[in-house]
Amino acid sequence: MSRSAELARLIRARAGSTPPVLGLVLGSGLGHIADEVEGVAIPYTDLPGFPQAGVSGHNPKLAIGTLEGVRVAVFGGRVHYYEHGNPAEMRLALEVLRDLGCDQLLLTNAAGSLRADIPPGGLMLLNDHINFAGANPLIGEPTDARFVPMTEAHDPGLRGQLKAAAEAEGLALPEGVYCWFSGPSFETPAEIRAAKILGADAVGMSTVPEVILARFLGLRVAAVSVMTNMGAGMANEQISHEQTKAMAPLGAAKFEKILRRMLKTL
Repeated sequence: MSRSAELARLIRARAGSTPPVLGLVLGSGLGHIADEVEGVAIPYTDLPGFPQAGVSGHNPKLAIGTLEGVRVAVFGGRVHYYEHGNPAEMRLALEVLRDLGCDQLLLTNAAGSLRADIPPGGLMLLNDHINFAGANPLIGEPTDARFVPMTEAHDPGLRGQLKAAAEAEGLALPEGVYCWFSGPSFETPAEIRAAKILGADAVGMSTVPEVILARFLGLRVAAVSVMTNMGAGMANEQISHEQTKAMAPLGAAKFEKILRRMLKTL
């Protein structure tokens, strides 16, 4: 039995065998949503081999149960590439999600905005991404499955559901391109200018590896950024992780409304 299948068996023994309809990975400042799930919360430390999220502002547990009456699996935190230099750190977690019988994934992150019309506290729905970091979680995968098409990596159907939910809630959810930087240092003003020239609307240190892994595993995936700052050099502000944690709740409250509305349609 594979590691992911064994972990899925362990999780089903504690949380029940009904497959989740939606998986959700929470970014910085969004971990409280895991506490809203009615069901079982399993600390990552109880799942042998599970990636241990080591960034403040995350909530490292897997919550399985219902939210708005829908069976969900919520990852309260993620491991980032910059923590260990391995872009495939979340592979096992997403394999477990697949082995639990889930085929839809929603990712969230805290990001820096490159657009004046999406200020801190705003949201952006990813319709594409740029892998500026250059790392790839499928490097070393021995099978031809590693050649994953990415033309519609951000699922049009899920994006449509999120847009409809935002409209129903009267909330703005513009679409845009997310540019992944490795971190952990923040981007320089020159890097921000370069990202804008390349067509990016937001920058961040996560999400892209998970999108690639999700498509590799056959999961439909969508992602939403919560803007916590403007890109370096675009505003008179001191960018820091403390600022990220302080600003994330503003966008998180909007995202939670959209998520709950979306779940009611699933």
